[in-house]
Amino acid sequence: MDINVAISQKPPVLLDLKASIEQAVNTIEAVASQGTQLLVFPEAFLPGYPTWIWRLKPGGDMALGNQLHTQLRNNAVNITNGDLEPICEAAARHNLVVVMGMHEIDAEFSGSTLFNTVVVIDADGTLLNRHRKIMPTNPERMVWGFGDGSGLRVVDTPVGRIGCLICWENYMPLARYGLFAQDIDIYVAPTWDSGDTWIASMNHIAREGGCWVLSTATAMQGKDIPDSFPERDRLFQADEWINPGDAVVVKPFGGVIAGPLHNEKGVLFATIDIEAARESRKALDVAGHYNRPDIFHLEIDRRAIPPVTFTDNAD
Repeated sequence: MDINVAISQKPPVLLDLKASIEQAVNTIEAVASQGTQLLVFPEAFLPGYPTWIWRLKPGGDMALGNQLHTQLRNNAVNITNGDLEPICEAAARHNLVVVMGMHEIDAEFSGSTLFNTVVVIDADGTLLNRHRKIMPTNPERMVWGFGDGSGLRVVDTPVGRIGCLICWENYMPLARYGLFAQDIDIYVAPTWDSGDTWIASMNHIAREGGCWVLSTATAMQGKDIPDSFPERDRLFQADEWINPGDAVVVKPFGGVIAGPLHNEKGVLFATIDIEAARESRKALDVAGHYNRPDIFHLEIDRRAIPPVTFTDNAD
């Protein structure tokens, strides 16, 4: 079964959720007109990856860091309050599966903790899965809390079975194996990483898992950061490429068929054959005939882990 896929690496409006959602909806409409059936956005697209954390002086820019975090928190996605509805409605309107990265606020318990989240939205607008990054990387731990295992799922969609890991989660062998063991067709890796080493890792995953791999970061220059960003000109230069994007599509068992889209604020298109994933696993099926469950055993706890349980008197 051939599927038309698109990977957008266009930059959002950093720290502006409403404007970034509008951009996402516009992208959905644009790629739908070209027959796209699956659209992937980068890590933390809503409302933009917090790239400033890699430039602030440790312990020296606390006031600026706190100011930026407050703006980020005020522009994080509240799924419970319906912040994703415009994107879900656009997906349903165009019969398009969407994978979207975002900052998600914990509205249920703390009301303030942020998570690095990726969601899979079905072609009817239904939210199929929410995965929160289980291990933020280095200074990211000053931005995001740790997710639990409840989102480590591969879900059925009209374009095949889709699973997601975010950025350096893809370097966690057990997390990858957890997806490989769920009959995965399309492995989506929204990221902030890029370059030859990252693309080599995507090739490795495609071979290891016998699945299609779709990955992208956000292509962004300093001039893409809004004028309203505090101390923008001290942290960024207008013409520098903060991230080249490097959207890529890798076929099962390895081999780039589209991309990398380098230093372009655009969309990468490709046509993929879902059946090729299962065909590739004839030689190497790490969760099947190439596994030794008598020697190796993995357990994954996918229960949602709430921070508190309340017991009230019965009415």
